[in-house]
Amino acid sequence: MTLYIWRHPKPMATEGICIGQTDVAVDKRKLKRLANRIERFTRLQQLPKVIWVSPLQRSLKVGQILARRGFQCRVAPELAEINFGEWDGRSWAQIAKQEIDDWCDDFAHFAPDHGESLQQLFDRVEMWLAKRLAEQDNLPILAVGHAGWINAAKMIAAGQNIPKVAADWPSAVTYGACSCLEI
Repeated sequence: MTLYIWRHPKPMATEGICIGQTDVAVDKRKLKRLANRIERFTRLQQLPKVIWVSPLQRSLKVGQILARRGFQCRVAPELAEINFGEWDGRSWAQIAKQEIDDWCDDFAHFAPDHGESLQQLFDRVEMWLAKRLAEQDNLPILAVGHAGWINAAKMIAAGQNIPKVAADWPSAVTYGACSCLEI
């Protein structure tokens, strides 16, 4: 199965903020630009006009633009970014150093209060990928996702284990960039 997944456009006013499932806005022009790139790619590659998106507006709104252009837009909660729970939407400076140290010490399994661990994110990504493989008709899948989700999917596709330490987590994918994964 081939998965083409674009990272959503850069959200507005999020510098220094812990953003996971906080639903933040994106400039409409950036949403449209990404939709244009996806539409052009789909046309050039002669792919089905089906786009998978997360329910978070920075992904969902790209899908909605494409839906107005004839795409089928499928919303999947499993595509959402990692849930940082109590940390989500807060300034990194407001999060206790001890909590961040606890996270770094148990990177794969620590979860902020009411959030999810990296292990839970990987499980969610694997579950979504397995569902797509089970219903696969050998057509590539197009999606708009989030940096943490994309990194997890890349690691799964490469057969890598969940990082045990934060230093082993890859850099975030560039906003608007497309990753091609063979699953």
